[in-house]
This record gives sequence, C-alpha cells and structure tokens, in this order.
Amino acid sequence: MMKRACVIRHLAFEGLGILESVLIERGYLIDYYDAGVDFLDDDALLQAHLLVVLGGPISANDGQDYPFLARETELLQQRLTLQRPTLGICLGAQLMVKALGGTVQPMGHKEIGYGDIQLSAEGLESALAVLKECPVLHWHGEQYSLPAEARLLASSALCPQQAFALGDYGLALQFHLETDYRRIEQWLIGHCCELQQAGIALADIRQQARQHGPRLQMLGVRIFHTWLGQAEAFDQHRHYTHEPV
Repeated sequence: MMKRACVIRHLAFEGLGILESVLIERGYLIDYYDAGVDFLDDDALLQAHLLVVLGGPISANDGQDYPFLARETELLQQRLTLQRPTLGICLGAQLMVKALGGTVQPMGHKEIGYGDIQLSAEGLESALAVLKECPVLHWHGEQYSLPAEARLLASSALCPQQAFALGDYGLALQFHLETDYRRIEQWLIGHCCELQQAGIALADIRQQARQHGPRLQMLGVRIFHTWLGQAEAFDQHRHYTHEPV
C-alpha cells in the first residue's frame, strides 16, 4: 500500500526541499496543506503515515493573530499522543513543543545563516550524527524549552535547543536541514525585511550556501532516510502489535 505524507506549509517557498525526493523515493504520496487556506482534516492528518510541519516567519505564540496555529497545535498534540511519525522544522518544531506543554520565547537576537551545532551524547547516537562537523542553516529568532519526554540531540552557541527526538516517532529540528541550497535566493527575497532589520549581508549567506550547501544537502538526504527508516519501523511494529509502545 502506498504511504501518505501530509505536509503543513506556512510559506510557499519553504516547502519540503530535499525531503521531497527522499519521500518519493521511499514510496510516499505527498499532500500539501497550506496553513490558513486549506482545511486541516483530522482524519487525513492523524491517519497519515507521516506528518511534516514546516517553518515560517510567524511565532508559535501568534495564535491570536493566526488562529490556525491553535488548530495545528491541537493536531500535533493528538498525533504525538498516538506516537505517529511526526517531523517538525523550525516553526513546526516550536509547535511540537507547544503541543507538549512547553514554551517558546524570543532569544533576544537572530540566528540566521550557516553555522555550527553541537551534538549531545544522544545526538551522536542518532540520525544526526553525520552533522558532527558540518554547519547547518539557521533562520530563527526564538527558542523553545525542552519537553520532559524529549531527548536533546543538538544545541548551538546562540540557541540551547536545536533538535530533539521523541522515541523513534518524533523529530524536531530548529535548523533547516530540508532547504535546497540552490534555491537560497528565494529565502533572500522572501525574508528581505527580516534580513535588512537584522543587518545580515546577503552576500555572506550566498557565500555560505556555496561553501556548505552541497555537503549539507548530501548529509541531509542520509539523515532523512535514516530517521524515516526508524520511524517507519516503529510505526509498523506499533500497527501490527496493537500494543502500547
């Protein structure tokens, strides 16, 4: 049976990126849901073999201005309770934290551009282990608390929570592993106001993308394949045993 991945997207150019080809290779049909436009169907999103919640320039705390965020958080809470494979990236990771009762707050500074992360002992045993000496793409100004049930996988000098895992079914990434470096210009256009306000030179990010993008993209494909294999095995075991995991 064909597997189905449901993807909640908050910004047109912040799509699945390199993850899309990985999912297709692994036999997934992909359904995009554009936040604030498409109806977030309970049955489809809870029963999908995989749910991916992508990033965006709004805050996970902006529910008053963007009511659909409360709906996403509710769906994530239900899905994580069911322990179904779930991936959150940037805003998606922060919404996972909110769904688990944690907090999201401003860092007081921006972390934008390619930069190092430090892997925890758990991170060195995870799918992220190959990132030990490879800068990743950061693009955020907020940080989240680590949920009690989560395993911290990575941090950075500017942000203590960069990635966490929930068993073998949940992965939250504050950084952007999915971005295709060859399309970084779309990010520079789409986030022009934020970059200008933060005083970040576009030439610096272009140079970083050329320097680090190809290797990061290769490692990103490996990471997504590894994590998806673990999540699929967990979900299959859970489905066939019908036992709490």
